[in-house]
Amino acid sequence: MNAGGAGGIRIGDNLTVHRLGFGAMRLCGSGVWGPPADPDNALRVLSRAVELGINFIDTANAYGPGVNEEQIAQALHPYQSDLVIATKGGSTRSGPGQWGRDGRPASIKKACEGSLRRLRREQIDLYQLHSVDDTLPYEEQIGALKDLQDEGKIRYAGVSNVDEAQLKVARSVMRIVSVQNRYNAADRQSEPVLEVCERDRLVFIPWFPLDAGDIGAQSMLTEVAGKYDASAHQIAIAWLLKRSQAMLPIPGTSSLAHLEQNVAAAGIALSDEDYAKIDAGETQA
Repeated sequence: MNAGGAGGIRIGDNLTVHRLGFGAMRLCGSGVWGPPADPDNALRVLSRAVELGINFIDTANAYGPGVNEEQIAQALHPYQSDLVIATKGGSTRSGPGQWGRDGRPASIKKACEGSLRRLRREQIDLYQLHSVDDTLPYEEQIGALKDLQDEGKIRYAGVSNVDEAQLKVARSVMRIVSVQNRYNAADRQSEPVLEVCERDRLVFIPWFPLDAGDIGAQSMLTEVAGKYDASAHQIAIAWLLKRSQAMLPIPGTSSLAHLEQNVAAAGIALSDEDYAKIDAGETQA
């Protein structure tokens, strides 16, 4: 059981990671606010993720806020040489479950400085704009990432929660190497963006790859899972990995048992027939 079973994917020119990562957001408290009830468990989960071969961890300054990045540093610093930590800026928090947007260049740069400090890094491998702030031109928001890259504070830049037109705008300002959009077997509204990523060799990072756990209610996944002695959640991950070589799923959990189950999905090889059934939304007779 190792994330390496999912194969590898290249981010930019010189970062290669296993194609099954870990989304660390769920290690925060309720509503992604403050620390969890069991802080030590969060550290154990992060350490175990790396032990299982995961070398891509996704976080954001808004998770906690700040708590998640501090957890990662506490558990894993000094970092393994192959560990890529991606974080995000551009979102604001006012309380549990409350999310806002702030794409002002000064705010994005300040958020990045905070992430560097909390993660104890001199440069962030992949820094992503968390969302689109509709109150100002998107070019200005991406321009802040370009400035951060020119200053050597980030290596590569990505965007999140974008449509095709917004991705095109971002790429007109600077090189974008990744897109992080909502996508799973039951929600494929970002299919057009995924197709751009496949065509141009950008990494596509699906958030909510398990639909916050609700994906297990999909009968098509449950029925296929029985053939592989697997759970519906594991089949959902296996389907994503087979769906596209541009895909880098980041299932998150605060449970050690669920973490191990998610990583085990990297070893599930769906048949073309079963993949097609899920892809078409069909169920077995």
